[in-house]
Amino acid sequence: MNLKVIAAFSLLVTTSAFAQGQMRGPSPEGPKPTMADVQKVIEILNGDQAKAKLYCDLAKLSEQAAEAEENNDTKKVEDLNKQIEASVPKLGVEYMNLVEGLQQIDPSSKEGQDLALAFQSLDKLCSKD
Repeated sequence: MNLKVIAAFSLLVTTSAFAQGQMRGPSPEGPKPTMADVQKVIEILNGDQAKAKLYCDLAKLSEQAAEAEENNDTKKVEDLNKQIEASVPKLGVEYMNLVEGLQQIDPSSKEGQDLALAFQSLDKLCSKD
C-alpha cells in the first residue's frame, strides 16, 4: 500500500481520538463509515481550499508526530497532538463523524484498505504545497 495512503488513513484514525474529545452527544461509536461517507468528505475537502490546506497541514503534523514517537520524543508528540486536536474540528462535522466511525475498522483489513485508498485523491491536493 502507498505510504501516503497509509498516512492519510493514519491521520484519520489518529485524529479520531481527538474528535471524540471535541464531540458532544451520543456514544463515541457512531455508525461504521461507508465509501459514500468517505466520498462526501473528499468532495468537501476538494471543494474548500481552506479545509484542503488544513487537511494537508494536519497530515504533515501527523507525520511529524509519528517520527517524534519513533524517536521517543514525548514532549514533541504531546505538542503536535495539541495542535492537531485544536485543528481537527475545523474540518467540519462530516469529517469528525467519519473519523469517529473509523475506530470501528481495522486499518489493515480489506475494508480499511479500501477506505484508505479512497483518500489517495487527496495526495494531489497535498503535493501542491
